[in-house]
Order: sequence, then C-alpha cells, then structure tokens
Amino acid sequence: MVSDNASNQSVLRAAAVLDAFTHGRPELRVTDVAKATGLGLSTTSRLLATLESLEFVERDPMSNLYRLGAKTVTLGGIAVNQMPVHRATRQIVQNLAREHGLGANVAIRRGDRVFYVANFEGPLAPRSFTLVGQTNPLHATGLGKSLLSGLDPAVRRSLLPDPLPAFTHRTITDPAALEAELDRITGRGYATELEELALGRACVAAPIRDGSGEIVAALSISGPLSAIDLPQRESQLASAAIEAADAVSVSLGHHAPAALTTLT
Repeated sequence: MVSDNASNQSVLRAAAVLDAFTHGRPELRVTDVAKATGLGLSTTSRLLATLESLEFVERDPMSNLYRLGAKTVTLGGIAVNQMPVHRATRQIVQNLAREHGLGANVAIRRGDRVFYVANFEGPLAPRSFTLVGQTNPLHATGLGKSLLSGLDPAVRRSLLPDPLPAFTHRTITDPAALEAELDRITGRGYATELEELALGRACVAAPIRDGSGEIVAALSISGPLSAIDLPQRESQLASAAIEAADAVSVSLGHHAPAALTTLT
C-alpha cells in the first residue's frame, strides 16, 4: 500500500508539472514550475529531468527554459482525433474558413468552459497559434452561448457565477440579461459575439446536436471586426454557420436538423 501511495504521489506530481505549462506561459524556469506546483526546487528539477528524458518536456540549451515536448503533441493529436465531433467537423470547418476567409472553430463544453476541438483560419483572420485544446468562458463567447442554450436554466445557474465576470465593456454580466439572450439564440438558431471576450473581434455561432437531439458542440465563424463586418454580413454568416452545424449534426446521427430561420 505504501508503494502504491508513493506511485500515485509521483504521478500526481508529474501531472502537476505538465499542467504548469497550460496557464499562459509556454516556457518556464524550474523556479516557475516549482512556484506553480508548490513543489520543492529539487523535486521539481528531478521531475523535469525525468519528463525531459521521456520527451514530455524539452529544455532550451541556451535559455534553460522548459517547454512541452514532442510526446505531448503526439498524445494531443491522438486524443483530438478520437473525438467524434472533431472527426465530423474537421473538413466542414476547413471549407468554411476557405470559403469565407475567416476563422472557423468548433468547441464542446467542459464544465463551465468552452473547449476548442477544431480551428482553421482564413486569410482575413490569420493566427500564429491554434485554439485547439484551449478554453474560454461560456457566457462571453458565441460558442459558449450556443452551448448554454441547450442546458436547463437550473444547470446554467449552477455553472455560472453571479455576477458574470466582464472581459470588455460589452460582456453580458447580468444573469437575467444572459437568459434573455439565450432565449433569442434558441428562437433564431444562432448566437453572435461582438467584442464580448476581446475588443476588435466578433463571431457567429450555431449549435451542433447528436442523435438524441442534445446540443453537444457548437460551430463558429469568427474574425476581426474589419473582416467579419457583422452589421452587414450577419445574415449571410449566420446562414452559413447554421447550415454547417446542421450538416455536422446529421453526421452525428441527428436526423431532424433545425429548420433554417429566415434571417433579417
């Protein structure tokens, strides 16, 4: 039993070390990792050396900073490729990004966060990084509001804080106002996000359903305000998002996609 406990402790510590690299800083010193995990410097150094030998982390020989290694990319790729939603949406969102020149994203809900499982960029919305594996708040994103629209109000209340945190001056922070917005989303079949998470960015999103009719994911078309031009293109982009989301829903076994709302 002592041996089992010690093994469990080692696994937990190694997992904590790896998790330290997921909080916004991709390269860390040993002292940074120790501070993030609460482990001693010597323990942290030994764990990093072991993880480096297994290619879970790598160390820059010039700066001595650690970053996640190639083995984590392998595991991440395998994990995302096993997701039915990712497999069903990959080609569709890639086509959307190419057709509209904007970003096209797919996300699921993990607890109280949006979790990205697919992401492609068009020439009008370039990014130097992928969103896959990253998370964002539910209430401040078009994807998140689409996901929330499929939940019972009591479940939503249990997930979201009151008041809701603001990320910009446009973020919905009043739970009652969010409920009203979710009712509108349910009625028209799509959500919008206009500088609610980040200034200068907007998106249109639509829910994806599985064979039982439950909302299991959401799809969005996004980009900078100058490229997405939401005041002029909302109807066009919403139609495209709904059509794409319905196509994914059908591939997931949903045989009655929501009728396309007449957009004005």
